[in-house]
Amino acid sequence: MKPLVIGLTAVLSLLQVSSAVAENSNGKTLYLQRCAVCHGPDIKASGPLAKKSNPPTPDLTTAAFKQRLHDYPGVIVSSIILRPNGNLIPKTLKDNGVKIAPHAWSVQDFRDLHQYMSSVISKS
Repeated sequence: MKPLVIGLTAVLSLLQVSSAVAENSNGKTLYLQRCAVCHGPDIKASGPLAKKSNPPTPDLTTAAFKQRLHDYPGVIVSSIILRPNGNLIPKTLKDNGVKIAPHAWSVQDFRDLHQYMSSVISKS
């Protein structure tokens, strides 16, 4: 009976790891498709449109942003939902002839994107 319990525990832990990887994969895909054009693949404002917006795209790996993320963990998601810079993103995309298809965000998408970006930011 004990080997069966150990085996089931191992399988369950693998499923949890697979789930986390899948979510992170979704977050990475969303980021690369929707955010990297400005923020760059490294989240350091290195995308092709980073300097074409006014104000320029911020580097999200700076100590100041890391502190902001620590103080307000919802800053990434709220920036997508509330768009504090108004039409900056759509205007920058339009002015530069870049089209990104609309996306019907799910709660899981927001969680995945937050997890992916936070992970990249914390490693930098």
